Amino acid sequence: MSFSTISVIGLGYIGLPTAAAFASRQKRVVGVDVNQHAVETINRGEIHIVEPDLASVVKTAVEQGYLSATTTPVEADAYLIAVPTPFKDRHEPDMVFVESAAKSIAPTLKKGSLVILESTSPVGSTEQMAEWLAEMRPDLSFPSRWVKRRT
Repeated sequence: MSFSTISVIGLGYIGLPTAAAFASRQKRVVGVDVNQHAVETINRGEIHIVEPDLASVVKTAVEQGYLSATTTPVEADAYLIAVPTPFKDRHEPDMVFVESAAKSIAPTLKKGSLVILESTSPVGSTEQMAEWLAEMRPDLSFPSRWVKRRT
């Protein structure tokens, strides 16, 4: 399966290095984040986080046109959700950011879109995400996967 455009939702310590890694392999990557400052910083070819060696990769990817950032989801072939999952009271993970990310990409999904949940999350989260997407897009059936943290 080949993807011409990959969208990474959440451009923090997991999402931005992942987006940069894809872009460094000459894949068109559109990063999405609610933080306007982060988006503007990335689009200048700079980074808003501290991560060794990442600045040069992002700079090159932006200059070559493989990486851009926006606050609004765009249509892509694959979506990788890498948003925070902080703890609520009683040490339960708060899935509100995952839900928000899933619902934000739902209008842009198309037949064959791949959605991957990379956020640290409890068992059953990927299925929950798929349910949120199915509620918003009953016209589509698409694969969704979970990946363990590797960045």
